[in-house]
Amino acid sequence: MSSSVNDIRTAFLDYFGRNGHEIVESGPLVPRNDPTLMFTNAGMVQFKNVFTGLEHRPYNRATTSQKCVRAGGKHNDLDNVGYTARHHTFFEMLGNFSFGDYFKDLAIELAWNLITKEFGLDKDRLLVTVYHTDDQAFDLWKKIAGLPEERIIRIPTSDNFWAMGDTGPCGPCSEIFYDHGEHIWGGPPGSAEEDGDRFIEIWNLVFMQYEQLTAEERVNLPKPSIDTGMGLERIAAVLQGEHDNYDIDLFKTLIGASVELTGVPAEGKARASHRVIADHLRSSAFLIADGVLPSNEGRGYVLRRIMRRAMRHAQLLGASEPLMWRLLPALVAEMGRAYPELIRAEALISETLKLEETRFGRTLERGLSLLTDASSDMNEGDVLDGETAFKLYDTYGFPLDLTQDALRQRGISVDDDGFKAAMERQKAEARKNWAGSGEAATETVWFELKDKLGATDFLGYDTERAEGVITAIVRDGKETDEAKAGDDIQVIVNQTPFYGESGGQMGDTGVISADGLRLVVTDTQKKADGLFVHHASVEEGVPRKGMEVVLDVDNRRRSKLRANHSATHLIHEALREVLGAHVAQKGSLVAPDRLRFDISHPKPVEPDELEVVEGMANEIVIQNSPVTTRLMAVDDAIAEGAMALFGEKYGDEVRVVSMGSALRGDKKGKTYSTELCGGTHVKATGDIGLVHIIGESAVGAGVRRIEALTGEAARDYLAEQERRVRELASKLRVQPSELVARVETLVEERRKLEKEVADLKKKVAMGGPAQASDETRDLKGVKYLGKALAGVAPRDLKGLVDEAKASLGSGVVVLVGVSDDGKASVVVGVTSDLTDRFSAVDLVRVASATLGGKGGGGRPDLAQAGGPDASKADAAVEAVAEAIAA
Repeated sequence: MSSSVNDIRTAFLDYFGRNGHEIVESGPLVPRNDPTLMFTNAGMVQFKNVFTGLEHRPYNRATTSQKCVRAGGKHNDLDNVGYTARHHTFFEMLGNFSFGDYFKDLAIELAWNLITKEFGLDKDRLLVTVYHTDDQAFDLWKKIAGLPEERIIRIPTSDNFWAMGDTGPCGPCSEIFYDHGEHIWGGPPGSAEEDGDRFIEIWNLVFMQYEQLTAEERVNLPKPSIDTGMGLERIAAVLQGEHDNYDIDLFKTLIGASVELTGVPAEGKARASHRVIADHLRSSAFLIADGVLPSNEGRGYVLRRIMRRAMRHAQLLGASEPLMWRLLPALVAEMGRAYPELIRAEALISETLKLEETRFGRTLERGLSLLTDASSDMNEGDVLDGETAFKLYDTYGFPLDLTQDALRQRGISVDDDGFKAAMERQKAEARKNWAGSGEAATETVWFELKDKLGATDFLGYDTERAEGVITAIVRDGKETDEAKAGDDIQVIVNQTPFYGESGGQMGDTGVISADGLRLVVTDTQKKADGLFVHHASVEEGVPRKGMEVVLDVDNRRRSKLRANHSATHLIHEALREVLGAHVAQKGSLVAPDRLRFDISHPKPVEPDELEVVEGMANEIVIQNSPVTTRLMAVDDAIAEGAMALFGEKYGDEVRVVSMGSALRGDKKGKTYSTELCGGTHVKATGDIGLVHIIGESAVGAGVRRIEALTGEAARDYLAEQERRVRELASKLRVQPSELVARVETLVEERRKLEKEVADLKKKVAMGGPAQASDETRDLKGVKYLGKALAGVAPRDLKGLVDEAKASLGSGVVVLVGVSDDGKASVVVGVTSDLTDRFSAVDLVRVASATLGGKGGGGRPDLAQAGGPDASKADAAVEAVAEAIAA
């Protein structure tokens, strides 16, 4: 067989497909069924609830090529990437799974046949490990593979015993190792030289046969299962005759693109940099495609660290302009066929990479400046404390190696232990934050009900009223057969017109009723992948399981929700036309009174752009064209141009919502908006009534929030604005059309009046030139004018001092401004002929000290200061006089 990465992946999946396994596409990198995980880090993650019995699938054998990331939390390979042969932040895990179907014998047989017959590996280069007490696996390897006993190694440590947690499914492992040859140092597993690189684990088979009930008690599972994992990059290296994962065809292509763009060969120190860039490009692109954007917390924070580490290495290679986005086409060409989400998200990934690398260039510049400040008083032989180095790294994205390099030239080192201690504290906090939200336990009841009852039949696309049968009642997190008046409960019905909150659209409200029964539904949620849960309060009667009921959705509220949801589609498409194809929706809220949604965009949306967007959306509203929905295979829908929201989960069959006819551009005459969407929508665009955008703001780096109103809410908003305009026009005695010009005139008039008032206040405060000269004193031959002034703004004091100096010709002027809040400002002026005798800076500090202040500053001829105690204004004037006369 061909040994390219793409061919190996295909061959693995096809092999298990031929052997009765369902070929399941990779789950997303952000787990949907485990709040304790930051990223999907193994193939079994998407099957976790299947293994624990909470969820059932229509198949009992599966195979996947699962995309994985290990760069945060407990599984963090980030700092090793680029410097070792097998560490990656992103990797693909090939796996086959049995959910209570086959067990050890067939798992071993399938694995052995694949690697020796299909992949053609030399049997003499293979050895396996088993858990030291697993005699069954030991015997099966002898029987099925014909391995001699010395190549079946018993391992007594936890490395060969897998557990999902302190309790739950667990079992022994069996690992398959490949011998790369005597020319590489290392020994087999369990030996003193096991840490060498000669014997490399290529596949791990987990035999899930026990359930850990307590720390001491373990029982056999009624249906033992299989979970395996084989790193695609590792097996590709073996099949391509390489010892180093980075020498396989996929990485050669990515590294080659990096070499071509930078002009720097992948040799010497540059070798690690090219590897970091290639690896981190993969993880960054796939995370963005699955809905993660760089930020300063959570998953986005880890993504930013990955991206900036790659970008730092691009800087080390001499890249002066953003590099990562220019490498993206090479990645898409290599992996886009296996993972079409890369193709769908290419514009967003490219824009995000370019923006982040541009920002990082500024970060480097700022980091070097901060480092210079932090080490300004350090000398050769000194050590920069680890806390400072970590702050630069963690807060400003400034890598430790760059800090070390910058200081090494001055003979200054960094406290590595202190840096590591700070890093460990940060990791401990991160682990604490990702310990899980606690939702897993409360969600158990919904999985149990979903298995027992099946999915709820949703009727709400076609009707807002339906009949149904209560199939379950939950109160205080536990199932019950009935409830009483006054209880707050959750109700499951076999079929419902109530929409369960998802895709940003809020859940429906309304009433569930029967003879003598009335339940007020305050919210509807979707649980366990298809179970609609009605949150209700019992107003009258006794709801019971098996009771026939009538379900009525609040029509007025639903109509507003429909209009707002359809409007998000129109605005989304308009934004893409106005701002560019990189725009993608990153979350939304569809409420009855308003809508908002977040988009990926690197800068504020300008008011004129918003005006164009609003106009385009309303053009489609006015068309009053039908809104059509179709059920299609997801691949067919995307092939026809339907927009998929990145990070959203779509089943094999999806609902495609189309509306409007495009009036311009390449799409002219074609459907204006086509999106995959499970929400409820208007029947025709005219039902939206009106779209009015009321706000645009920043949510985070590269994410903008758009807020809008539709229909009645938009009309009410505009009517209120119109009322205010008419009221203002009436008060100003002009027509509404003249209002702007009138306000501009008033603003200008006010500005002039304020200036006139300020000038008058200054004149009154100074008492006019004659009085100013009358108040001038002679201090040992020096003219001195000192005054405390009320009602003069601090900013005007300098001008008054300059005028007084000009009037005196030669002398010293001190003016103390007294404010309404009891504070004081003081300005001292010294004419140029006296600056060799008196400094305005020294004199203003005398005044400031009297006012209870500290310091002051300026020039020898003019200085200013302040103080908190204005009651000492006159005393400050006299203090300066005494200083002059001394």
